[in-house]
Amino acid sequence: MTSPLLLSLCRHCRTAALLIIMFACESTNAQRVFDIGRGLEIFSDIYRQLDMYYVDTLSADTAMRWAVDGMLNEIDPYTVYYPDDDQEELRTMATGRYAGIGAVIRFSKRQQRSVIEEPYEGCPAQEAGLRAGDVIISIDGRDTKGWDNARVSKNLRGEPGTTFELVVQRPGSHKPLTYKLTRRQIQTPSLPWYGILADSVGYVYLASVTEHAGRDVRNVVNELRQAGMKRLLLDLRDNGGGSVSEAAEIVGLFVPKGSLVVATRGKVPATCTDYRTPAEPIDTVMPLAVLVNSGSASAAEIICGALQDLDRATVIGQRTYGKGIVQGIRDVPYRGQLKITTARYYLPSGRCIQAYDYRRRVTSTAATTLPDSLTHEFRTKRGRIVRDGGGVLPDSIIAVDSVPTMLYDLYASDAFFDFANSYAAAHATIAKPADFGLTDDEYAAFADTIAASEFTYNGRTADALRQLRLLAQAEGRLQRAQAEFDALEARLRENDLRGDLISLRRYIQPYLETEIVSRYYHQRGAMEHHAHHDSDVRRALQIVCSLPRQ
Repeated sequence: MTSPLLLSLCRHCRTAALLIIMFACESTNAQRVFDIGRGLEIFSDIYRQLDMYYVDTLSADTAMRWAVDGMLNEIDPYTVYYPDDDQEELRTMATGRYAGIGAVIRFSKRQQRSVIEEPYEGCPAQEAGLRAGDVIISIDGRDTKGWDNARVSKNLRGEPGTTFELVVQRPGSHKPLTYKLTRRQIQTPSLPWYGILADSVGYVYLASVTEHAGRDVRNVVNELRQAGMKRLLLDLRDNGGGSVSEAAEIVGLFVPKGSLVVATRGKVPATCTDYRTPAEPIDTVMPLAVLVNSGSASAAEIICGALQDLDRATVIGQRTYGKGIVQGIRDVPYRGQLKITTARYYLPSGRCIQAYDYRRRVTSTAATTLPDSLTHEFRTKRGRIVRDGGGVLPDSIIAVDSVPTMLYDLYASDAFFDFANSYAAAHATIAKPADFGLTDDEYAAFADTIAASEFTYNGRTADALRQLRLLAQAEGRLQRAQAEFDALEARLRENDLRGDLISLRRYIQPYLETEIVSRYYHQRGAMEHHAHHDSDVRRALQIVCSLPRQ
């Protein structure tokens, strides 16, 4: 039996310990308040002296923006300040909507102007008759030569209902064309294409998890089920995320109502929320797979990670990005807004998949990543092992195909873009997106066109060789390897561009075909063609077809 004296001593010890902890907390808080006040005072005085003594006059708005952006850049890439006149990007990220004409633009180095890359189907640009390849000459009488894409885009956007004059030069046309365009609300599609592929497998490509994404996916899944879908492949590749609540709605289509999808935990109670599936599901037994890659992030990772933790879907593809933090919007003075990281999120198994530690940077910009050896094991609903710390690791990994660098250069080049425009100008119609394909003669014509253009693609190899030569010289080894360096340099100068285009046809042709299809069927058709010809989708279909019902 414990003596009364011992119990009394224990009580006094606990009281003393509590007082010590309270005193330590008060001291820590007081120190933090002092540190904040001191920092603000130092900053204020430094700016006052710059304003008074610096040789040139500084813009207060610009200097303060530098200071704010510099501080936020050191925290993480997702904490961003948006002043009153710069919030369009923030609204578009949250809702997928903006006011404009509905067209993607690209900058042409040759023209030194922005060019219409794709008019969105059913939007003012497409309805007015604008086409891919149209060179933007002027907006409301202002010559756009030398403007970058951001400036052109800002002038194409505006208040809904406002009208402006756009002058473009169409390839093959002798005179510029003038259009009167009226801006309106544009909703970028979160579901560019969906349909049924082989063996009654439904395919849904979700591009972003923006406003109403949950409702839209529900409608699409119901439509596909009515069309005979028996299995579903949800494609989240390169989906950068969006709304946590919309992600919970999408997960809720396939698991029982009330299931925990994700929990956010931050410093203040308002940032601590458990997100549960809000409605009755559509189907809890249909075989389901989710296709992901390194571009799948944030809310897209919540979808695939929750479905994996709940053992409701098979995740296929490559390891996801690893963004396990969430942001909220806070008002700041003068109608500004601050998008700020407020919490980490935890999937149903309890794991946080954040891959990057922005507090510990290996360089001024690169955050450290948690090595696999330091990650922790968690258990799915059925006891399978999953891990934290580095994105969502798929249940079935598809190795990344080795893609030649030429493909990236072609895709970015005016020559590739221009050939698709020329093909569209010469062919009034083409086959349906799923059936379209270039003939041998047509691909040979493409190779001839590119070979005759100013396109080059061997810059990376030449630059690497120059760096290696300099390194060998610095280490005193260049002289004895000089002949080999010269021979390799001479070999690299032998540029059989047409031969390379022919030998790399299997990599290049699918992308060229998709580019051409977009001229006739827009983004919807391009996605349909890609889904039917993409090697990762074909491999994922094989896995989906082997899955049993839940």
